[in-house]
Amino acid sequence: MIESRGLISTREGFSIGLLRAGVKYPTIVGIGSDITASVGMDKFAKAYPDRFYSLGIAEQNAISVAAGMAMTGKIPFVASYATFIAMRTLDQIRVSVCYNHLNVKIGGAHAGISVGPDGATHQALEDIAALRALPNMTILSPADATQTEKAVYAAIEQVQGPVYIRYGREAMPDFTSKDADFIVGKSQVLADGTDCVIYATGHLVWEALTASEMLKKKGIHCCIVNLYSIKPIDKQIIEQTARMCKCAVTAEEHQIIGGLYGAVTEILAQHAPIPVFPVGMNNCFGESGKPLELMAKYHMNANAIIEAVEKVIHLK
Repeated sequence: MIESRGLISTREGFSIGLLRAGVKYPTIVGIGSDITASVGMDKFAKAYPDRFYSLGIAEQNAISVAAGMAMTGKIPFVASYATFIAMRTLDQIRVSVCYNHLNVKIGGAHAGISVGPDGATHQALEDIAALRALPNMTILSPADATQTEKAVYAAIEQVQGPVYIRYGREAMPDFTSKDADFIVGKSQVLADGTDCVIYATGHLVWEALTASEMLKKKGIHCCIVNLYSIKPIDKQIIEQTARMCKCAVTAEEHQIIGGLYGAVTEILAQHAPIPVFPVGMNNCFGESGKPLELMAKYHMNANAIIEAVEKVIHLK
C-alpha cells in the first residue's frame, strides 16, 4: 500500500516549484492578480521582486500581459483562482495565447469543490472542460504537492507553448514517489489489478488508492492509473488497461461533462469500448462547506469510487 508522507496542499507544491525554478531559469516572470499568497506565488514574489508583477483584480489583462512578455522571450507564470484565470479569461487565452502558441504558463489555484467555504463561485469545476478544447493547450492535473512541484518544471522543460497547471488549496496527502518521472503525456500506474481500472486525477487519486484497499477486502482488485496529464493524455495506457480489465471508473474533482471522463471515454469509444462509470460533479454547482464534507456530499471520495466499481463490474 502506498503511504502518505503527511498533508500538504498542491498549492504549496506549486509555490515551491516556482521558487526553485526561478533560480534555474532567470527568464521566468511571475504575474499575479492581487491574491499572491493565496495562489502560491508569494515565495517567488519575495525572492524576485523585480521579476514579479501584481496587476490587481484584472485576470484578462494578466493573460494579455503574459502573452506580450512571452513574445519577448520571457517565461511568464500567471496564477489566480481557477474559476477566474481559466474561464473569465477564455477569450484572451484562446486568441492571444493558444492561437499564437505562446510560451505562457497558467496556474489554476483553488480547483475543485475542496475549496470548501468559498462556495460555488470559487469552486472551479469546469476549467478542464473549458480549456481542453483549445488547440495547443497542455493541461496538467497533479495528484499531490510532490507532483505539482514537478509539473512546474515539466511545463518549462517539456512544453514550448501554453500550459495550464491545476491545483488546490486544501492540505491533502502527499504520497507520490519523489523519484518518479513526471512526463507530459504519460501517466502512473499506482496499483495492479484486473477486475476494474480506475482512472483518477488530482485529489481523487488518493481517494482511488483508498478505495482500492477497501475493495481488496471484498476480493476486488483494481488497477489504479494516475492521469496527471489530461492533455495530451496517455492513450496507450488507457487502451492497454481497458482491454485488461474490461470495465472502468473515472474519478475527478470536476464536472463529469468535458473533464477526465470525457477525455477517457473519447479514447475508449474508438479503440476499446467497455462500460465506464464516472465519479465527479454531476451537472450541478457546489456550495459552502468543509472540504471533505463537500466531497462526500457530492460523491467525490473513496466511498463513491467503491460504489461505482461495484456497479460497473457487473456490466463486464
